[in-house]
Amino acid sequence: MTTHWLLNTGYVYQNQSFGEIGVKALFLKNDDMLYRLGGSALLGSANGKFAILPKLQGDILFNFQQGVDLYHSHYFLVGAEATTKYIAPKVGVSLLGIIDLTAGYGFGFSGQNINGKELKGLNINFGLNLPFVMLSDMLK
Repeated sequence: MTTHWLLNTGYVYQNQSFGEIGVKALFLKNDDMLYRLGGSALLGSANGKFAILPKLQGDILFNFQQGVDLYHSHYFLVGAEATTKYIAPKVGVSLLGIIDLTAGYGFGFSGQNINGKELKGLNINFGLNLPFVMLSDMLK
């Protein structure tokens, strides 16, 4: 199993708009099935007040071709994310494992809200996962 570390940044809509910044670990043994685990912070404004939410997430990326390495242009993605306020299963696509577009449904925890706003309903994510190896090469 090979592990690659990724800088994760993006946009999350969960009944409220948030920016996201964090780190993910990408685990792979074959090029047709990838696993990612990560942690990040959601930053946004809810009811006029700044808010930060910690977020944990896990994804499985799969492609039905084996042994083609770099030629995988897209993966299908299933996963889930959880914060202290909601949990959201999601599905989507990933371009090269770097650009993700997912959608799901967030289930708010009973009585949990952020600045008086409940976080449940449609969940949309757009994310960039930049490998630290690529970032260090760019900065040289």
